[in-house]
Amino acid sequence: MGGGNGQKAKMAREKNLEKQKAAKGSQLETNKKAMSIQCKVCMQTFMCTTTEVKCREHAEAKHPKSDVYACFPHLKK
Repeated sequence: MGGGNGQKAKMAREKNLEKQKAAKGSQLETNKKAMSIQCKVCMQTFMCTTTEVKCREHAEAKHPKSDVYACFPHLKK
């Protein structure tokens, strides 16, 4: 006959354990790859999900004499 709930739960635990083993490790490499936006004045990097507002805040705070587009040319459209 078929397996009971206990067997299904055991199989699910084993499957999840295998997934966790594969995912373990450092996120540093992934984080480095996500840092794709860079200020051209000071070369500081930002996450790829950084909004235009955050880029403008950085430019105004760190480089008040420079234009926002000098720091982040990708904002020009």
